[in-house]
Amino acid sequence: MTTAARQTVAMFVDAYRELAAGKLFWITLILSALVAAAFAAVGIDEEGFTALWFRLDFIPVTSETLPPDALYKFLFFQLGMGIWLTWIATILGLVTTAGIIPSLVSSGVIDSMVAKPISRTRLFLTRYSSGLLFAALQVTLFTTAAFLVLGIRGGEWMPAVFLAVPIVVVFYSYLFAVMALIGLLTRSTITSLLMTLLLWFVLFIVNFTDASLVGIDTQTKIRIETLESRIAEVEANTAQTIIRQKTNAGEAMPEGYEPTLEEINEANPFINLMRDRLGSAQETRAKLRPWVTGTYIVKTILPKTGETIALLERYIISEEEGQALILAFSGDDEPEPSTVNEDTGEVVISPEQAQMAANEEFRSRSLLWVLGTSLLFEVAVLGLCCVIFARRDF
Repeated sequence: MTTAARQTVAMFVDAYRELAAGKLFWITLILSALVAAAFAAVGIDEEGFTALWFRLDFIPVTSETLPPDALYKFLFFQLGMGIWLTWIATILGLVTTAGIIPSLVSSGVIDSMVAKPISRTRLFLTRYSSGLLFAALQVTLFTTAAFLVLGIRGGEWMPAVFLAVPIVVVFYSYLFAVMALIGLLTRSTITSLLMTLLLWFVLFIVNFTDASLVGIDTQTKIRIETLESRIAEVEANTAQTIIRQKTNAGEAMPEGYEPTLEEINEANPFINLMRDRLGSAQETRAKLRPWVTGTYIVKTILPKTGETIALLERYIISEEEGQALILAFSGDDEPEPSTVNEDTGEVVISPEQAQMAANEEFRSRSLLWVLGTSLLFEVAVLGLCCVIFARRDF
């Protein structure tokens, strides 16, 4: 092993000892084990849901409508990834690692570090990487437990769940890079933590806005397509009715006769009502699209925390399984198609159809967009950190 490699390993070991010396490190490990135990305590059979020795009769889902493997994959993503790793464990991780960079640049510590034959850039990046070690250890423990639960309780051994390790570490690295920059500038653990949590809140607001706009846009698109289809159907039926009435009345009609639009509208005023609804929906979508596009552009610049975590769902839960889960919890066998109210002309869209359409839209966002642009943001932040750390006189 080269001298540089030994120095890097030694710094990693020192960082691990520093992390392990904190109570939060072990508290988070214990909580991860408890969450995994709660994950394993839930079951499903022919009669319904169970939790330990209790039967949850108020949940109208059985193993016939929702297979055990699909249930545990759903719980892993929603409970394990969506709540524990993405929120609670991440906050505990940020609190635990918030002092890594401020403590490095504090008086006395930095002097002993830069006195060694180590470049400042390598010193900073090694210290930064040691912070990611915390996230890697936590998520590896939880993912290993989830893998065993999926295999033993769900009957499906899925090595793909270990993709959670790099995905969560990358997600965590977005926030930790910002926290490292703020800690480098302010030398304050509290300030770097609070400012990072503030950025995370801003990202949450942007994600919520994006999800809301995409949801509205998707429903408006369904409304337009449903009205267009229904108008074409009603026009064709009305035209046939007009032709049949004229034939029965003995009226002479030229060969290939087709009723005019005015005749169709006069014969069936409901078509005009649907056209008004269609025009309103098209106008709404035209006004909405710039907001959808603008939010997408903003998200392109920022790290995509929500989409990064959601990448795991693409590999664990297929689109068909996702639709089956939505239907299982709604109590339907098939998604209700959108319909047009025959009195008002309004389009009725089932929540299941709207959710499936929105999920399909988010799944269509490319891996390059989700990870590539987010990592570019992180590289830019770390590059700025390295420049500051290399040039500043501590």
